[in-house]
Amino acid sequence: MAEEGRRTGRDESEDERADRMWGELIQEVRVAQTGVQILFGFLLTVVFYPRYPTLPHSEQVIYVVTVVLGAAATGALIGPVSLHRLVSGRRVKPQAVRIASRLTFVGLLLLVTTTTSALLLILRVATHGSEVTWLVAGVVAWYLVCWYALPLWIRRRHTVHPDTGASPPRREPGSGGEDRRTGG
Repeated sequence: MAEEGRRTGRDESEDERADRMWGELIQEVRVAQTGVQILFGFLLTVVFYPRYPTLPHSEQVIYVVTVVLGAAATGALIGPVSLHRLVSGRRVKPQAVRIASRLTFVGLLLLVTTTTSALLLILRVATHGSEVTWLVAGVVAWYLVCWYALPLWIRRRHTVHPDTGASPPRREPGSGGEDRRTGG
């Protein structure tokens, strides 16, 4: 096979890479879809509980916002499945993988906001309106660390450059950008 068709360290063509990345993406989406669908299903039932009409207006607003966010997250996380179905066999898998990956990222952002909003509502109802902002903020901080900060740190620290096969140089804070491994 031509060298230009093998651009990754895995010795795979663009189509092979797209197939692999699609399979990985769908596995990731399955996990997120399950969580958002369970949460969304639960949210849809809340309005039918006898206590719902007695909730303060502010908590009803939080509920409506949470349901809308859950619906949006569900749409974004199911979007890659529909995308695959509608473009399958059209020889656009690399483009479909990029778009599905973006949809999944948006879905995860919507899922973190849905979960945050649901947590805020539940804790406000459970504590009868007591101050829960710091609890919710702590959980949101944890989500951001687990879902974004840690993966981005690992990506930055351990990405191997395809040209050299080397990791990016580690830099000391305030060092002016010298490479610690080579001293320059």
